[in-house]
Amino acid sequence: MLNADDDLYALDLTDASFVRACGGPCTEGCVTLARIGADAWALGDSKRPDAEPLRFTSEELSAAGIDPTRFGLPL
Repeated sequence: MLNADDDLYALDLTDASFVRACGGPCTEGCVTLARIGADAWALGDSKRPDAEPLRFTSEELSAAGIDPTRFGLPL
């Protein structure tokens, strides 16, 4: 688990494998998610692939109501 001294934005995304979850047709853009560490996630926007993804701990992701299993990712 990450502690208060860890910086999520210092984690490297080079090998991150983002997957999409769409609430409907993926014509308007979708949320993308990648595990970037044991307790770290990156959340992106398929409409803006060049934008820096937001980073979350597992606890923060859960508090936001985002379920990685909806993306086909293990917890």
